[in-house]
Amino acid sequence: MDFKLPDIGEGIHEGEVVKWLVKEGDAVKEDQPIVQVMTDKATVEIPSPTTGRIGKIMAAEGKVALVGSVLVTIETGVAVAGKPAATKVAPANGPGHAAAGGGPPKIGTDTMITREVVRAAVEAQAAVIAPVARRVNGKVLAAPATRKLAREMGVDLGTVSGSGPNGRVTKDDLKTFVSAPTKVISAPAAAFAPMAIASSAGDERVPLRGLRKIIAEAMHRSKSTAAHYTYVEEVDVTELVNFRASAKKAAEQRGARLTYLPFIIKAVVAGLKESPYVNASLDDAAGEIVLKKSYNIGVAAATDEGLMVPVVKDADKKSLLTIAKELDDLANRTRAKRATRDELRGSTFTITSLGSLGGLFATPIINFPEVAIMGVHKIVKRPWVIDDKIVIRDIMLLSLSLDHRVVDGAVGAQFMNRVVEILQDPKLLLLE
Repeated sequence: MDFKLPDIGEGIHEGEVVKWLVKEGDAVKEDQPIVQVMTDKATVEIPSPTTGRIGKIMAAEGKVALVGSVLVTIETGVAVAGKPAATKVAPANGPGHAAAGGGPPKIGTDTMITREVVRAAVEAQAAVIAPVARRVNGKVLAAPATRKLAREMGVDLGTVSGSGPNGRVTKDDLKTFVSAPTKVISAPAAAFAPMAIASSAGDERVPLRGLRKIIAEAMHRSKSTAAHYTYVEEVDVTELVNFRASAKKAAEQRGARLTYLPFIIKAVVAGLKESPYVNASLDDAAGEIVLKKSYNIGVAAATDEGLMVPVVKDADKKSLLTIAKELDDLANRTRAKRATRDELRGSTFTITSLGSLGGLFATPIINFPEVAIMGVHKIVKRPWVIDDKIVIRDIMLLSLSLDHRVVDGAVGAQFMNRVVEILQDPKLLLLE
């Protein structure tokens, strides 16, 4: 059978083949993931629609495949790992082909996933990187093939008006742009066109694909829109270290692994309540600052493919132990790619932590479309002056990156002062 790239989302017409998880001749079972495909929204794993053996791979890694085009041929009627051979050829899963029994065509997963469920997976990962799908400060959506064509033409996509859904730039938009008599490719656009990088003997080239590519685009967009500045503060967290140590065992008895993050989240929420402009987004299209009334705290989690941001929703309404349990569960399922759509979207403020890996402090990049992100750094013992005496204390640095279009320095300092106050005296959390 010919297995075709399924229709996995509204407005998605093509995807880049990032990685094949099988090779020609491999035996596969129904619902087994066989290929990773990246659209302009996210990278998803496409499972096999049937049990059989991989025939010929038609779409090589790095190739852009159109929805409905053949990705791979699968030989059916082949026994796999003790499973009886199929007695009939499974139908191809091209767009518009109905699955047995009616309804949307089944494209396979471990729980009878349909197109709608795969679309939800696409949207869930896209929410981490691109929470809004519209034109923002000249940055527009475009399919991988359109981006490639723009690079070949030397056109900055930010200068092209998109006619597709949500402002998507199409190939026709590019052709119209370059053929219009009044349009010229600006010198800045030409100056920042992609340049070939020479390699030396022994260099290794790794394709920029999948989540890594999406992260690269998202970080560039954030730096291109927000006016970043960073505010750094040091905190004497000796009391917090002692309090956590005394409460750790009791928390474990209640099924919670008590780290420092739940305390930091509660301190952040207290700071956001007093500094609402830090819990906001800038709507460029409307010319409005959106002050968020919910306190949804994203916590950057490292995965094998790159950073993802699960979200603790309504953190102001949850206890330390509840947040501790939720964080542990979210982090584990995010790394295993089992976090749900809602758990990976809707953050209003983000915390990123390297834990004990090292470094003095960093200047994190804001998680668009938020206006602030806080870096949490390792706790070290340092000499500290208290009442004119030098004592040994546990010290931690915090680095707060802010969007100066929305948050002035004084507001950022006010927010940070509140966070520091609580972390230095965690008993203040009892008053929150």
